[in-house]
Amino acid sequence: MNRLTAQTRTGIAAVLSGERHGWRSRFLFAGPAIIASVAYMDPGNYATNIQAGAGYGYTLLWVVLLANLMAMLFQALSARLGIVTGKNLAELSRDHFPRPVVWGMWGVSEVAAMATDLAEFLGGAIGLALLFDLPLIVGMAITAIVTYAILILERQGFRPIELIIGALVGVIGLCYLAEVIIAPVDWQAAGLGMLQPALPDSAALTITVGIIGATVMPHAIYLHSGLTQARAVLRDDNDRRKVLKFSNTEVVLALSVAGMVNMAMVMMAASAFHQGHSEVAEIETAYHTLTPLLGAAAAGMFLASLIASGISSSVVGTMAGQMIMQGFLHVRVPIWLRRLVTMLPAFAVVAAGVNATQALVYSQVVLSIALPVPMIALIVFSGRRDIMGAFTVNPVLRVLTVIGACTVLGLNFVLLADTFGVAVPFLDE
Repeated sequence: MNRLTAQTRTGIAAVLSGERHGWRSRFLFAGPAIIASVAYMDPGNYATNIQAGAGYGYTLLWVVLLANLMAMLFQALSARLGIVTGKNLAELSRDHFPRPVVWGMWGVSEVAAMATDLAEFLGGAIGLALLFDLPLIVGMAITAIVTYAILILERQGFRPIELIIGALVGVIGLCYLAEVIIAPVDWQAAGLGMLQPALPDSAALTITVGIIGATVMPHAIYLHSGLTQARAVLRDDNDRRKVLKFSNTEVVLALSVAGMVNMAMVMMAASAFHQGHSEVAEIETAYHTLTPLLGAAAAGMFLASLIASGISSSVVGTMAGQMIMQGFLHVRVPIWLRRLVTMLPAFAVVAAGVNATQALVYSQVVLSIALPVPMIALIVFSGRRDIMGAFTVNPVLRVLTVIGACTVLGLNFVLLADTFGVAVPFLDE
């Protein structure tokens, strides 16, 4: 899964040996965090961000900021695991947990991979269907073909896929940069919304749970540890420290971009829908409402970003599924078969006539159920000195990860309880 071109490997070796210097050398280490960041800009985030902006204006921007900081913490920890041990999270789980636990973890992770693919496929398909006036099932077929075409490039080394994903992330970012320029954003209110925590009512709390609860994605945790393993020949702990420094910098930069994109989604929805259209909650409705409010260009860029998000996250989801299966079972299946297994549920949902946005919501619920598995495993392994050696997380970082995990898992419990109609006292009016 993690083959780099010979030129990239040679360049990385030159940096680690001290033969190559300068800021350009950092680009040789870029890639893993950019790919992982796609999980935070996938179509599953669109509906939640639209609901937050349309219903509450700029008030919930602080939630997006908090969620982004949590994402940085756990993705940095996942990358650290791969760099230090040379193994990914699934492989370490297979090596250190009892066999029944390993089988259970794999089963939950496979279901999560299917749920992830459902959200990603639907997002790309909705964008294509709206932009070109196509049936949703045709949009899904196009998304499947494009995704498979990108995945085939792995035969040329892994770097080309990293560059393509980076380009698609750039498209998403540029589209939303244009959106906030076109939309009449109240920047003062946006600044207050980022720095002044507030929850106007119980519905706002539910949206907050959705934003934070779906931030740390199961497949992103597995994948990031795999993308950093064995990217370079690390001779000693000094080399590991150098790579960790590059990795942490990339995590902060890549997830900062992802966070800004999510904030831009909320700000666009706030400026366009909050006054007079606060009921907007679905992607299709947002697109049709944007056209008369901000013009065809804004609506078109909204769909372009959604398509780029759907395709890129679908590629990343397949990569994660491949890594999860190979790590837990030591079985590697052809890309076309892996792609087929995870996309069949998405086609079944559309063929059954299920509401697309509703399916997106339920896919996030499934991910919420699966999330504790990789998160707890990551915390356990990163704190074991026999596995991490000198790179075992320090007490302060360990406390932060436990607090972050408890926060995310607690909010996921509230989300699941509310979804299935279980009474939660502080969510009642």
